[in-house]
Amino acid sequence: MKALETAFLLLFTVTCAAYAVAATELQGSVAQGGMVWGIAEQGAVILLDGNPVKVGPEGQFVFGFGRDAGPEARLIIISRAGKRTEKILKVEQRTFDIERVKGLPPKTVNPPPEWAAQRKVETGRVAKARAETTGDTFWTEGFIRPAKGRFSGFYGSQRILNGEPKNPHYGLDIAAKVGEPIYAPAGGTVRLADPGFLLEGGIVIIDHGYGVTSTLFHMNSVDVKEGETLHQGDPIGTIGATGRASGPHVDWRVNWGSVRLDPYLLLSEADKK
Repeated sequence: MKALETAFLLLFTVTCAAYAVAATELQGSVAQGGMVWGIAEQGAVILLDGNPVKVGPEGQFVFGFGRDAGPEARLIIISRAGKRTEKILKVEQRTFDIERVKGLPPKTVNPPPEWAAQRKVETGRVAKARAETTGDTFWTEGFIRPAKGRFSGFYGSQRILNGEPKNPHYGLDIAAKVGEPIYAPAGGTVRLADPGFLLEGGIVIIDHGYGVTSTLFHMNSVDVKEGETLHQGDPIGTIGATGRASGPHVDWRVNWGSVRLDPYLLLSEADKK
């Protein structure tokens, strides 16, 4: 038991790397937008800033930090025998760019009142799709970029849309020609698939398990169905410019529950090029 607790204490003294925990590697980024995952002792309880973190039957767990996460977070691990280990995590603070996007359809920048009812339905469907907390562990296989093309927008950037300051961007944009394929960045279950949301256009949400989901926007075609199980790399649709888009691209977003994460941090160095 002491060896395991010591491993966890050593594990979280740094902000971003791969670590060994009881002979099991833990990977992640203790940073704004980062995701951390690993294996604890079976039967352990984990709390992050007082909130419970799902721990699987073999000790698997995952958690993440939002764009505006503070510089510190408190991690508590309670072993099956009741031993409590507490550690203050130093969360890397990041600087985010300003992105100016022009040429968007005006209605998508300032939605008209007649869109309100439909937007309420659409956002409700998104929230429901992301609320699943299954025991699937597709997130443990890592993530690949969902499309070929150049990165045209980054997580965390403050958005100026048609000259108007708006909310930050929470996805990773990949620009390519209309009709180019989009692939599942990791395996999982399709929780939402719709070709025609007002702002997102064609949209797919994939449940990777433990509250980790991928959302993909602006698709020209949606070629999967809700409830379908996907493997990493399976085609799910094609690049489009639907919804609030100034050109063809896919907007890939990753969530841990309601916490918005940075997809770029989940990619291998090869996939970042």
